[in-house]
Amino acid sequence: MNTQTEMLESALPRSSKPRNHRLWSWLPIRNLAERHRARVLDHLLALDEEDRHLRFGHVASDDQIHQYVAHLDFTRDELFGVFDARLRLVAMAHLAFAEDRRSAEFGVSVHSRVRGRGFGGRLFHHAVMHGRNRGARSMAIHLARENAAMLSIVRRSGAALSFEGADVVAQMPLPTETLRSQVGALVESQAADIDYRIKMQVLRLDRLWPGLRHHVPPT
Repeated sequence: MNTQTEMLESALPRSSKPRNHRLWSWLPIRNLAERHRARVLDHLLALDEEDRHLRFGHVASDDQIHQYVAHLDFTRDELFGVFDARLRLVAMAHLAFAEDRRSAEFGVSVHSRVRGRGFGGRLFHHAVMHGRNRGARSMAIHLARENAAMLSIVRRSGAALSFEGADVVAQMPLPTETLRSQVGALVESQAADIDYRIKMQVLRLDRLWPGLRHHVPPT
């Protein structure tokens, strides 16, 4: 197991760590900022009806998504994303903090073409670490009843579930921050930034010399 993985695992509350550690491979999750607003919009608009329902609890229209993205506060809240090799945002999470900063609400979306790879779960655990480091003591997750994958994740994490019609509300207590959780978040963030820069350089080379990768002899 590599150093980044060990740091990240140790920063999570025991109940929220994955049971199968062999499947816990590192995923570059990058902090999103104001400059990523357009990419966030592109990601959400690309979601199909099923994915929009899983993310928002209803099939959000394009206009509703535009309004949601326009009101995102990248200073108050925390947003995280996973980029593919073409720097397209394929999964993202929004950790929205209450005014008193003592609680936060978590929302996640994953593009259908990368569904089933555990991105939602990884973003959830990432949000747990960052939420506790920001002083939040609880995290709420609003889910559709049919979102079996995320329901399984929050159940294993010790969240209390309440059912409200077609929706499920999960309330999860967060432990206090520690030096280890702070260092884990820092290592994760720096490693994701390096990964992003490498992808950016490779993409620039592809645009300058199309097909170059296909003509480089193997080493």
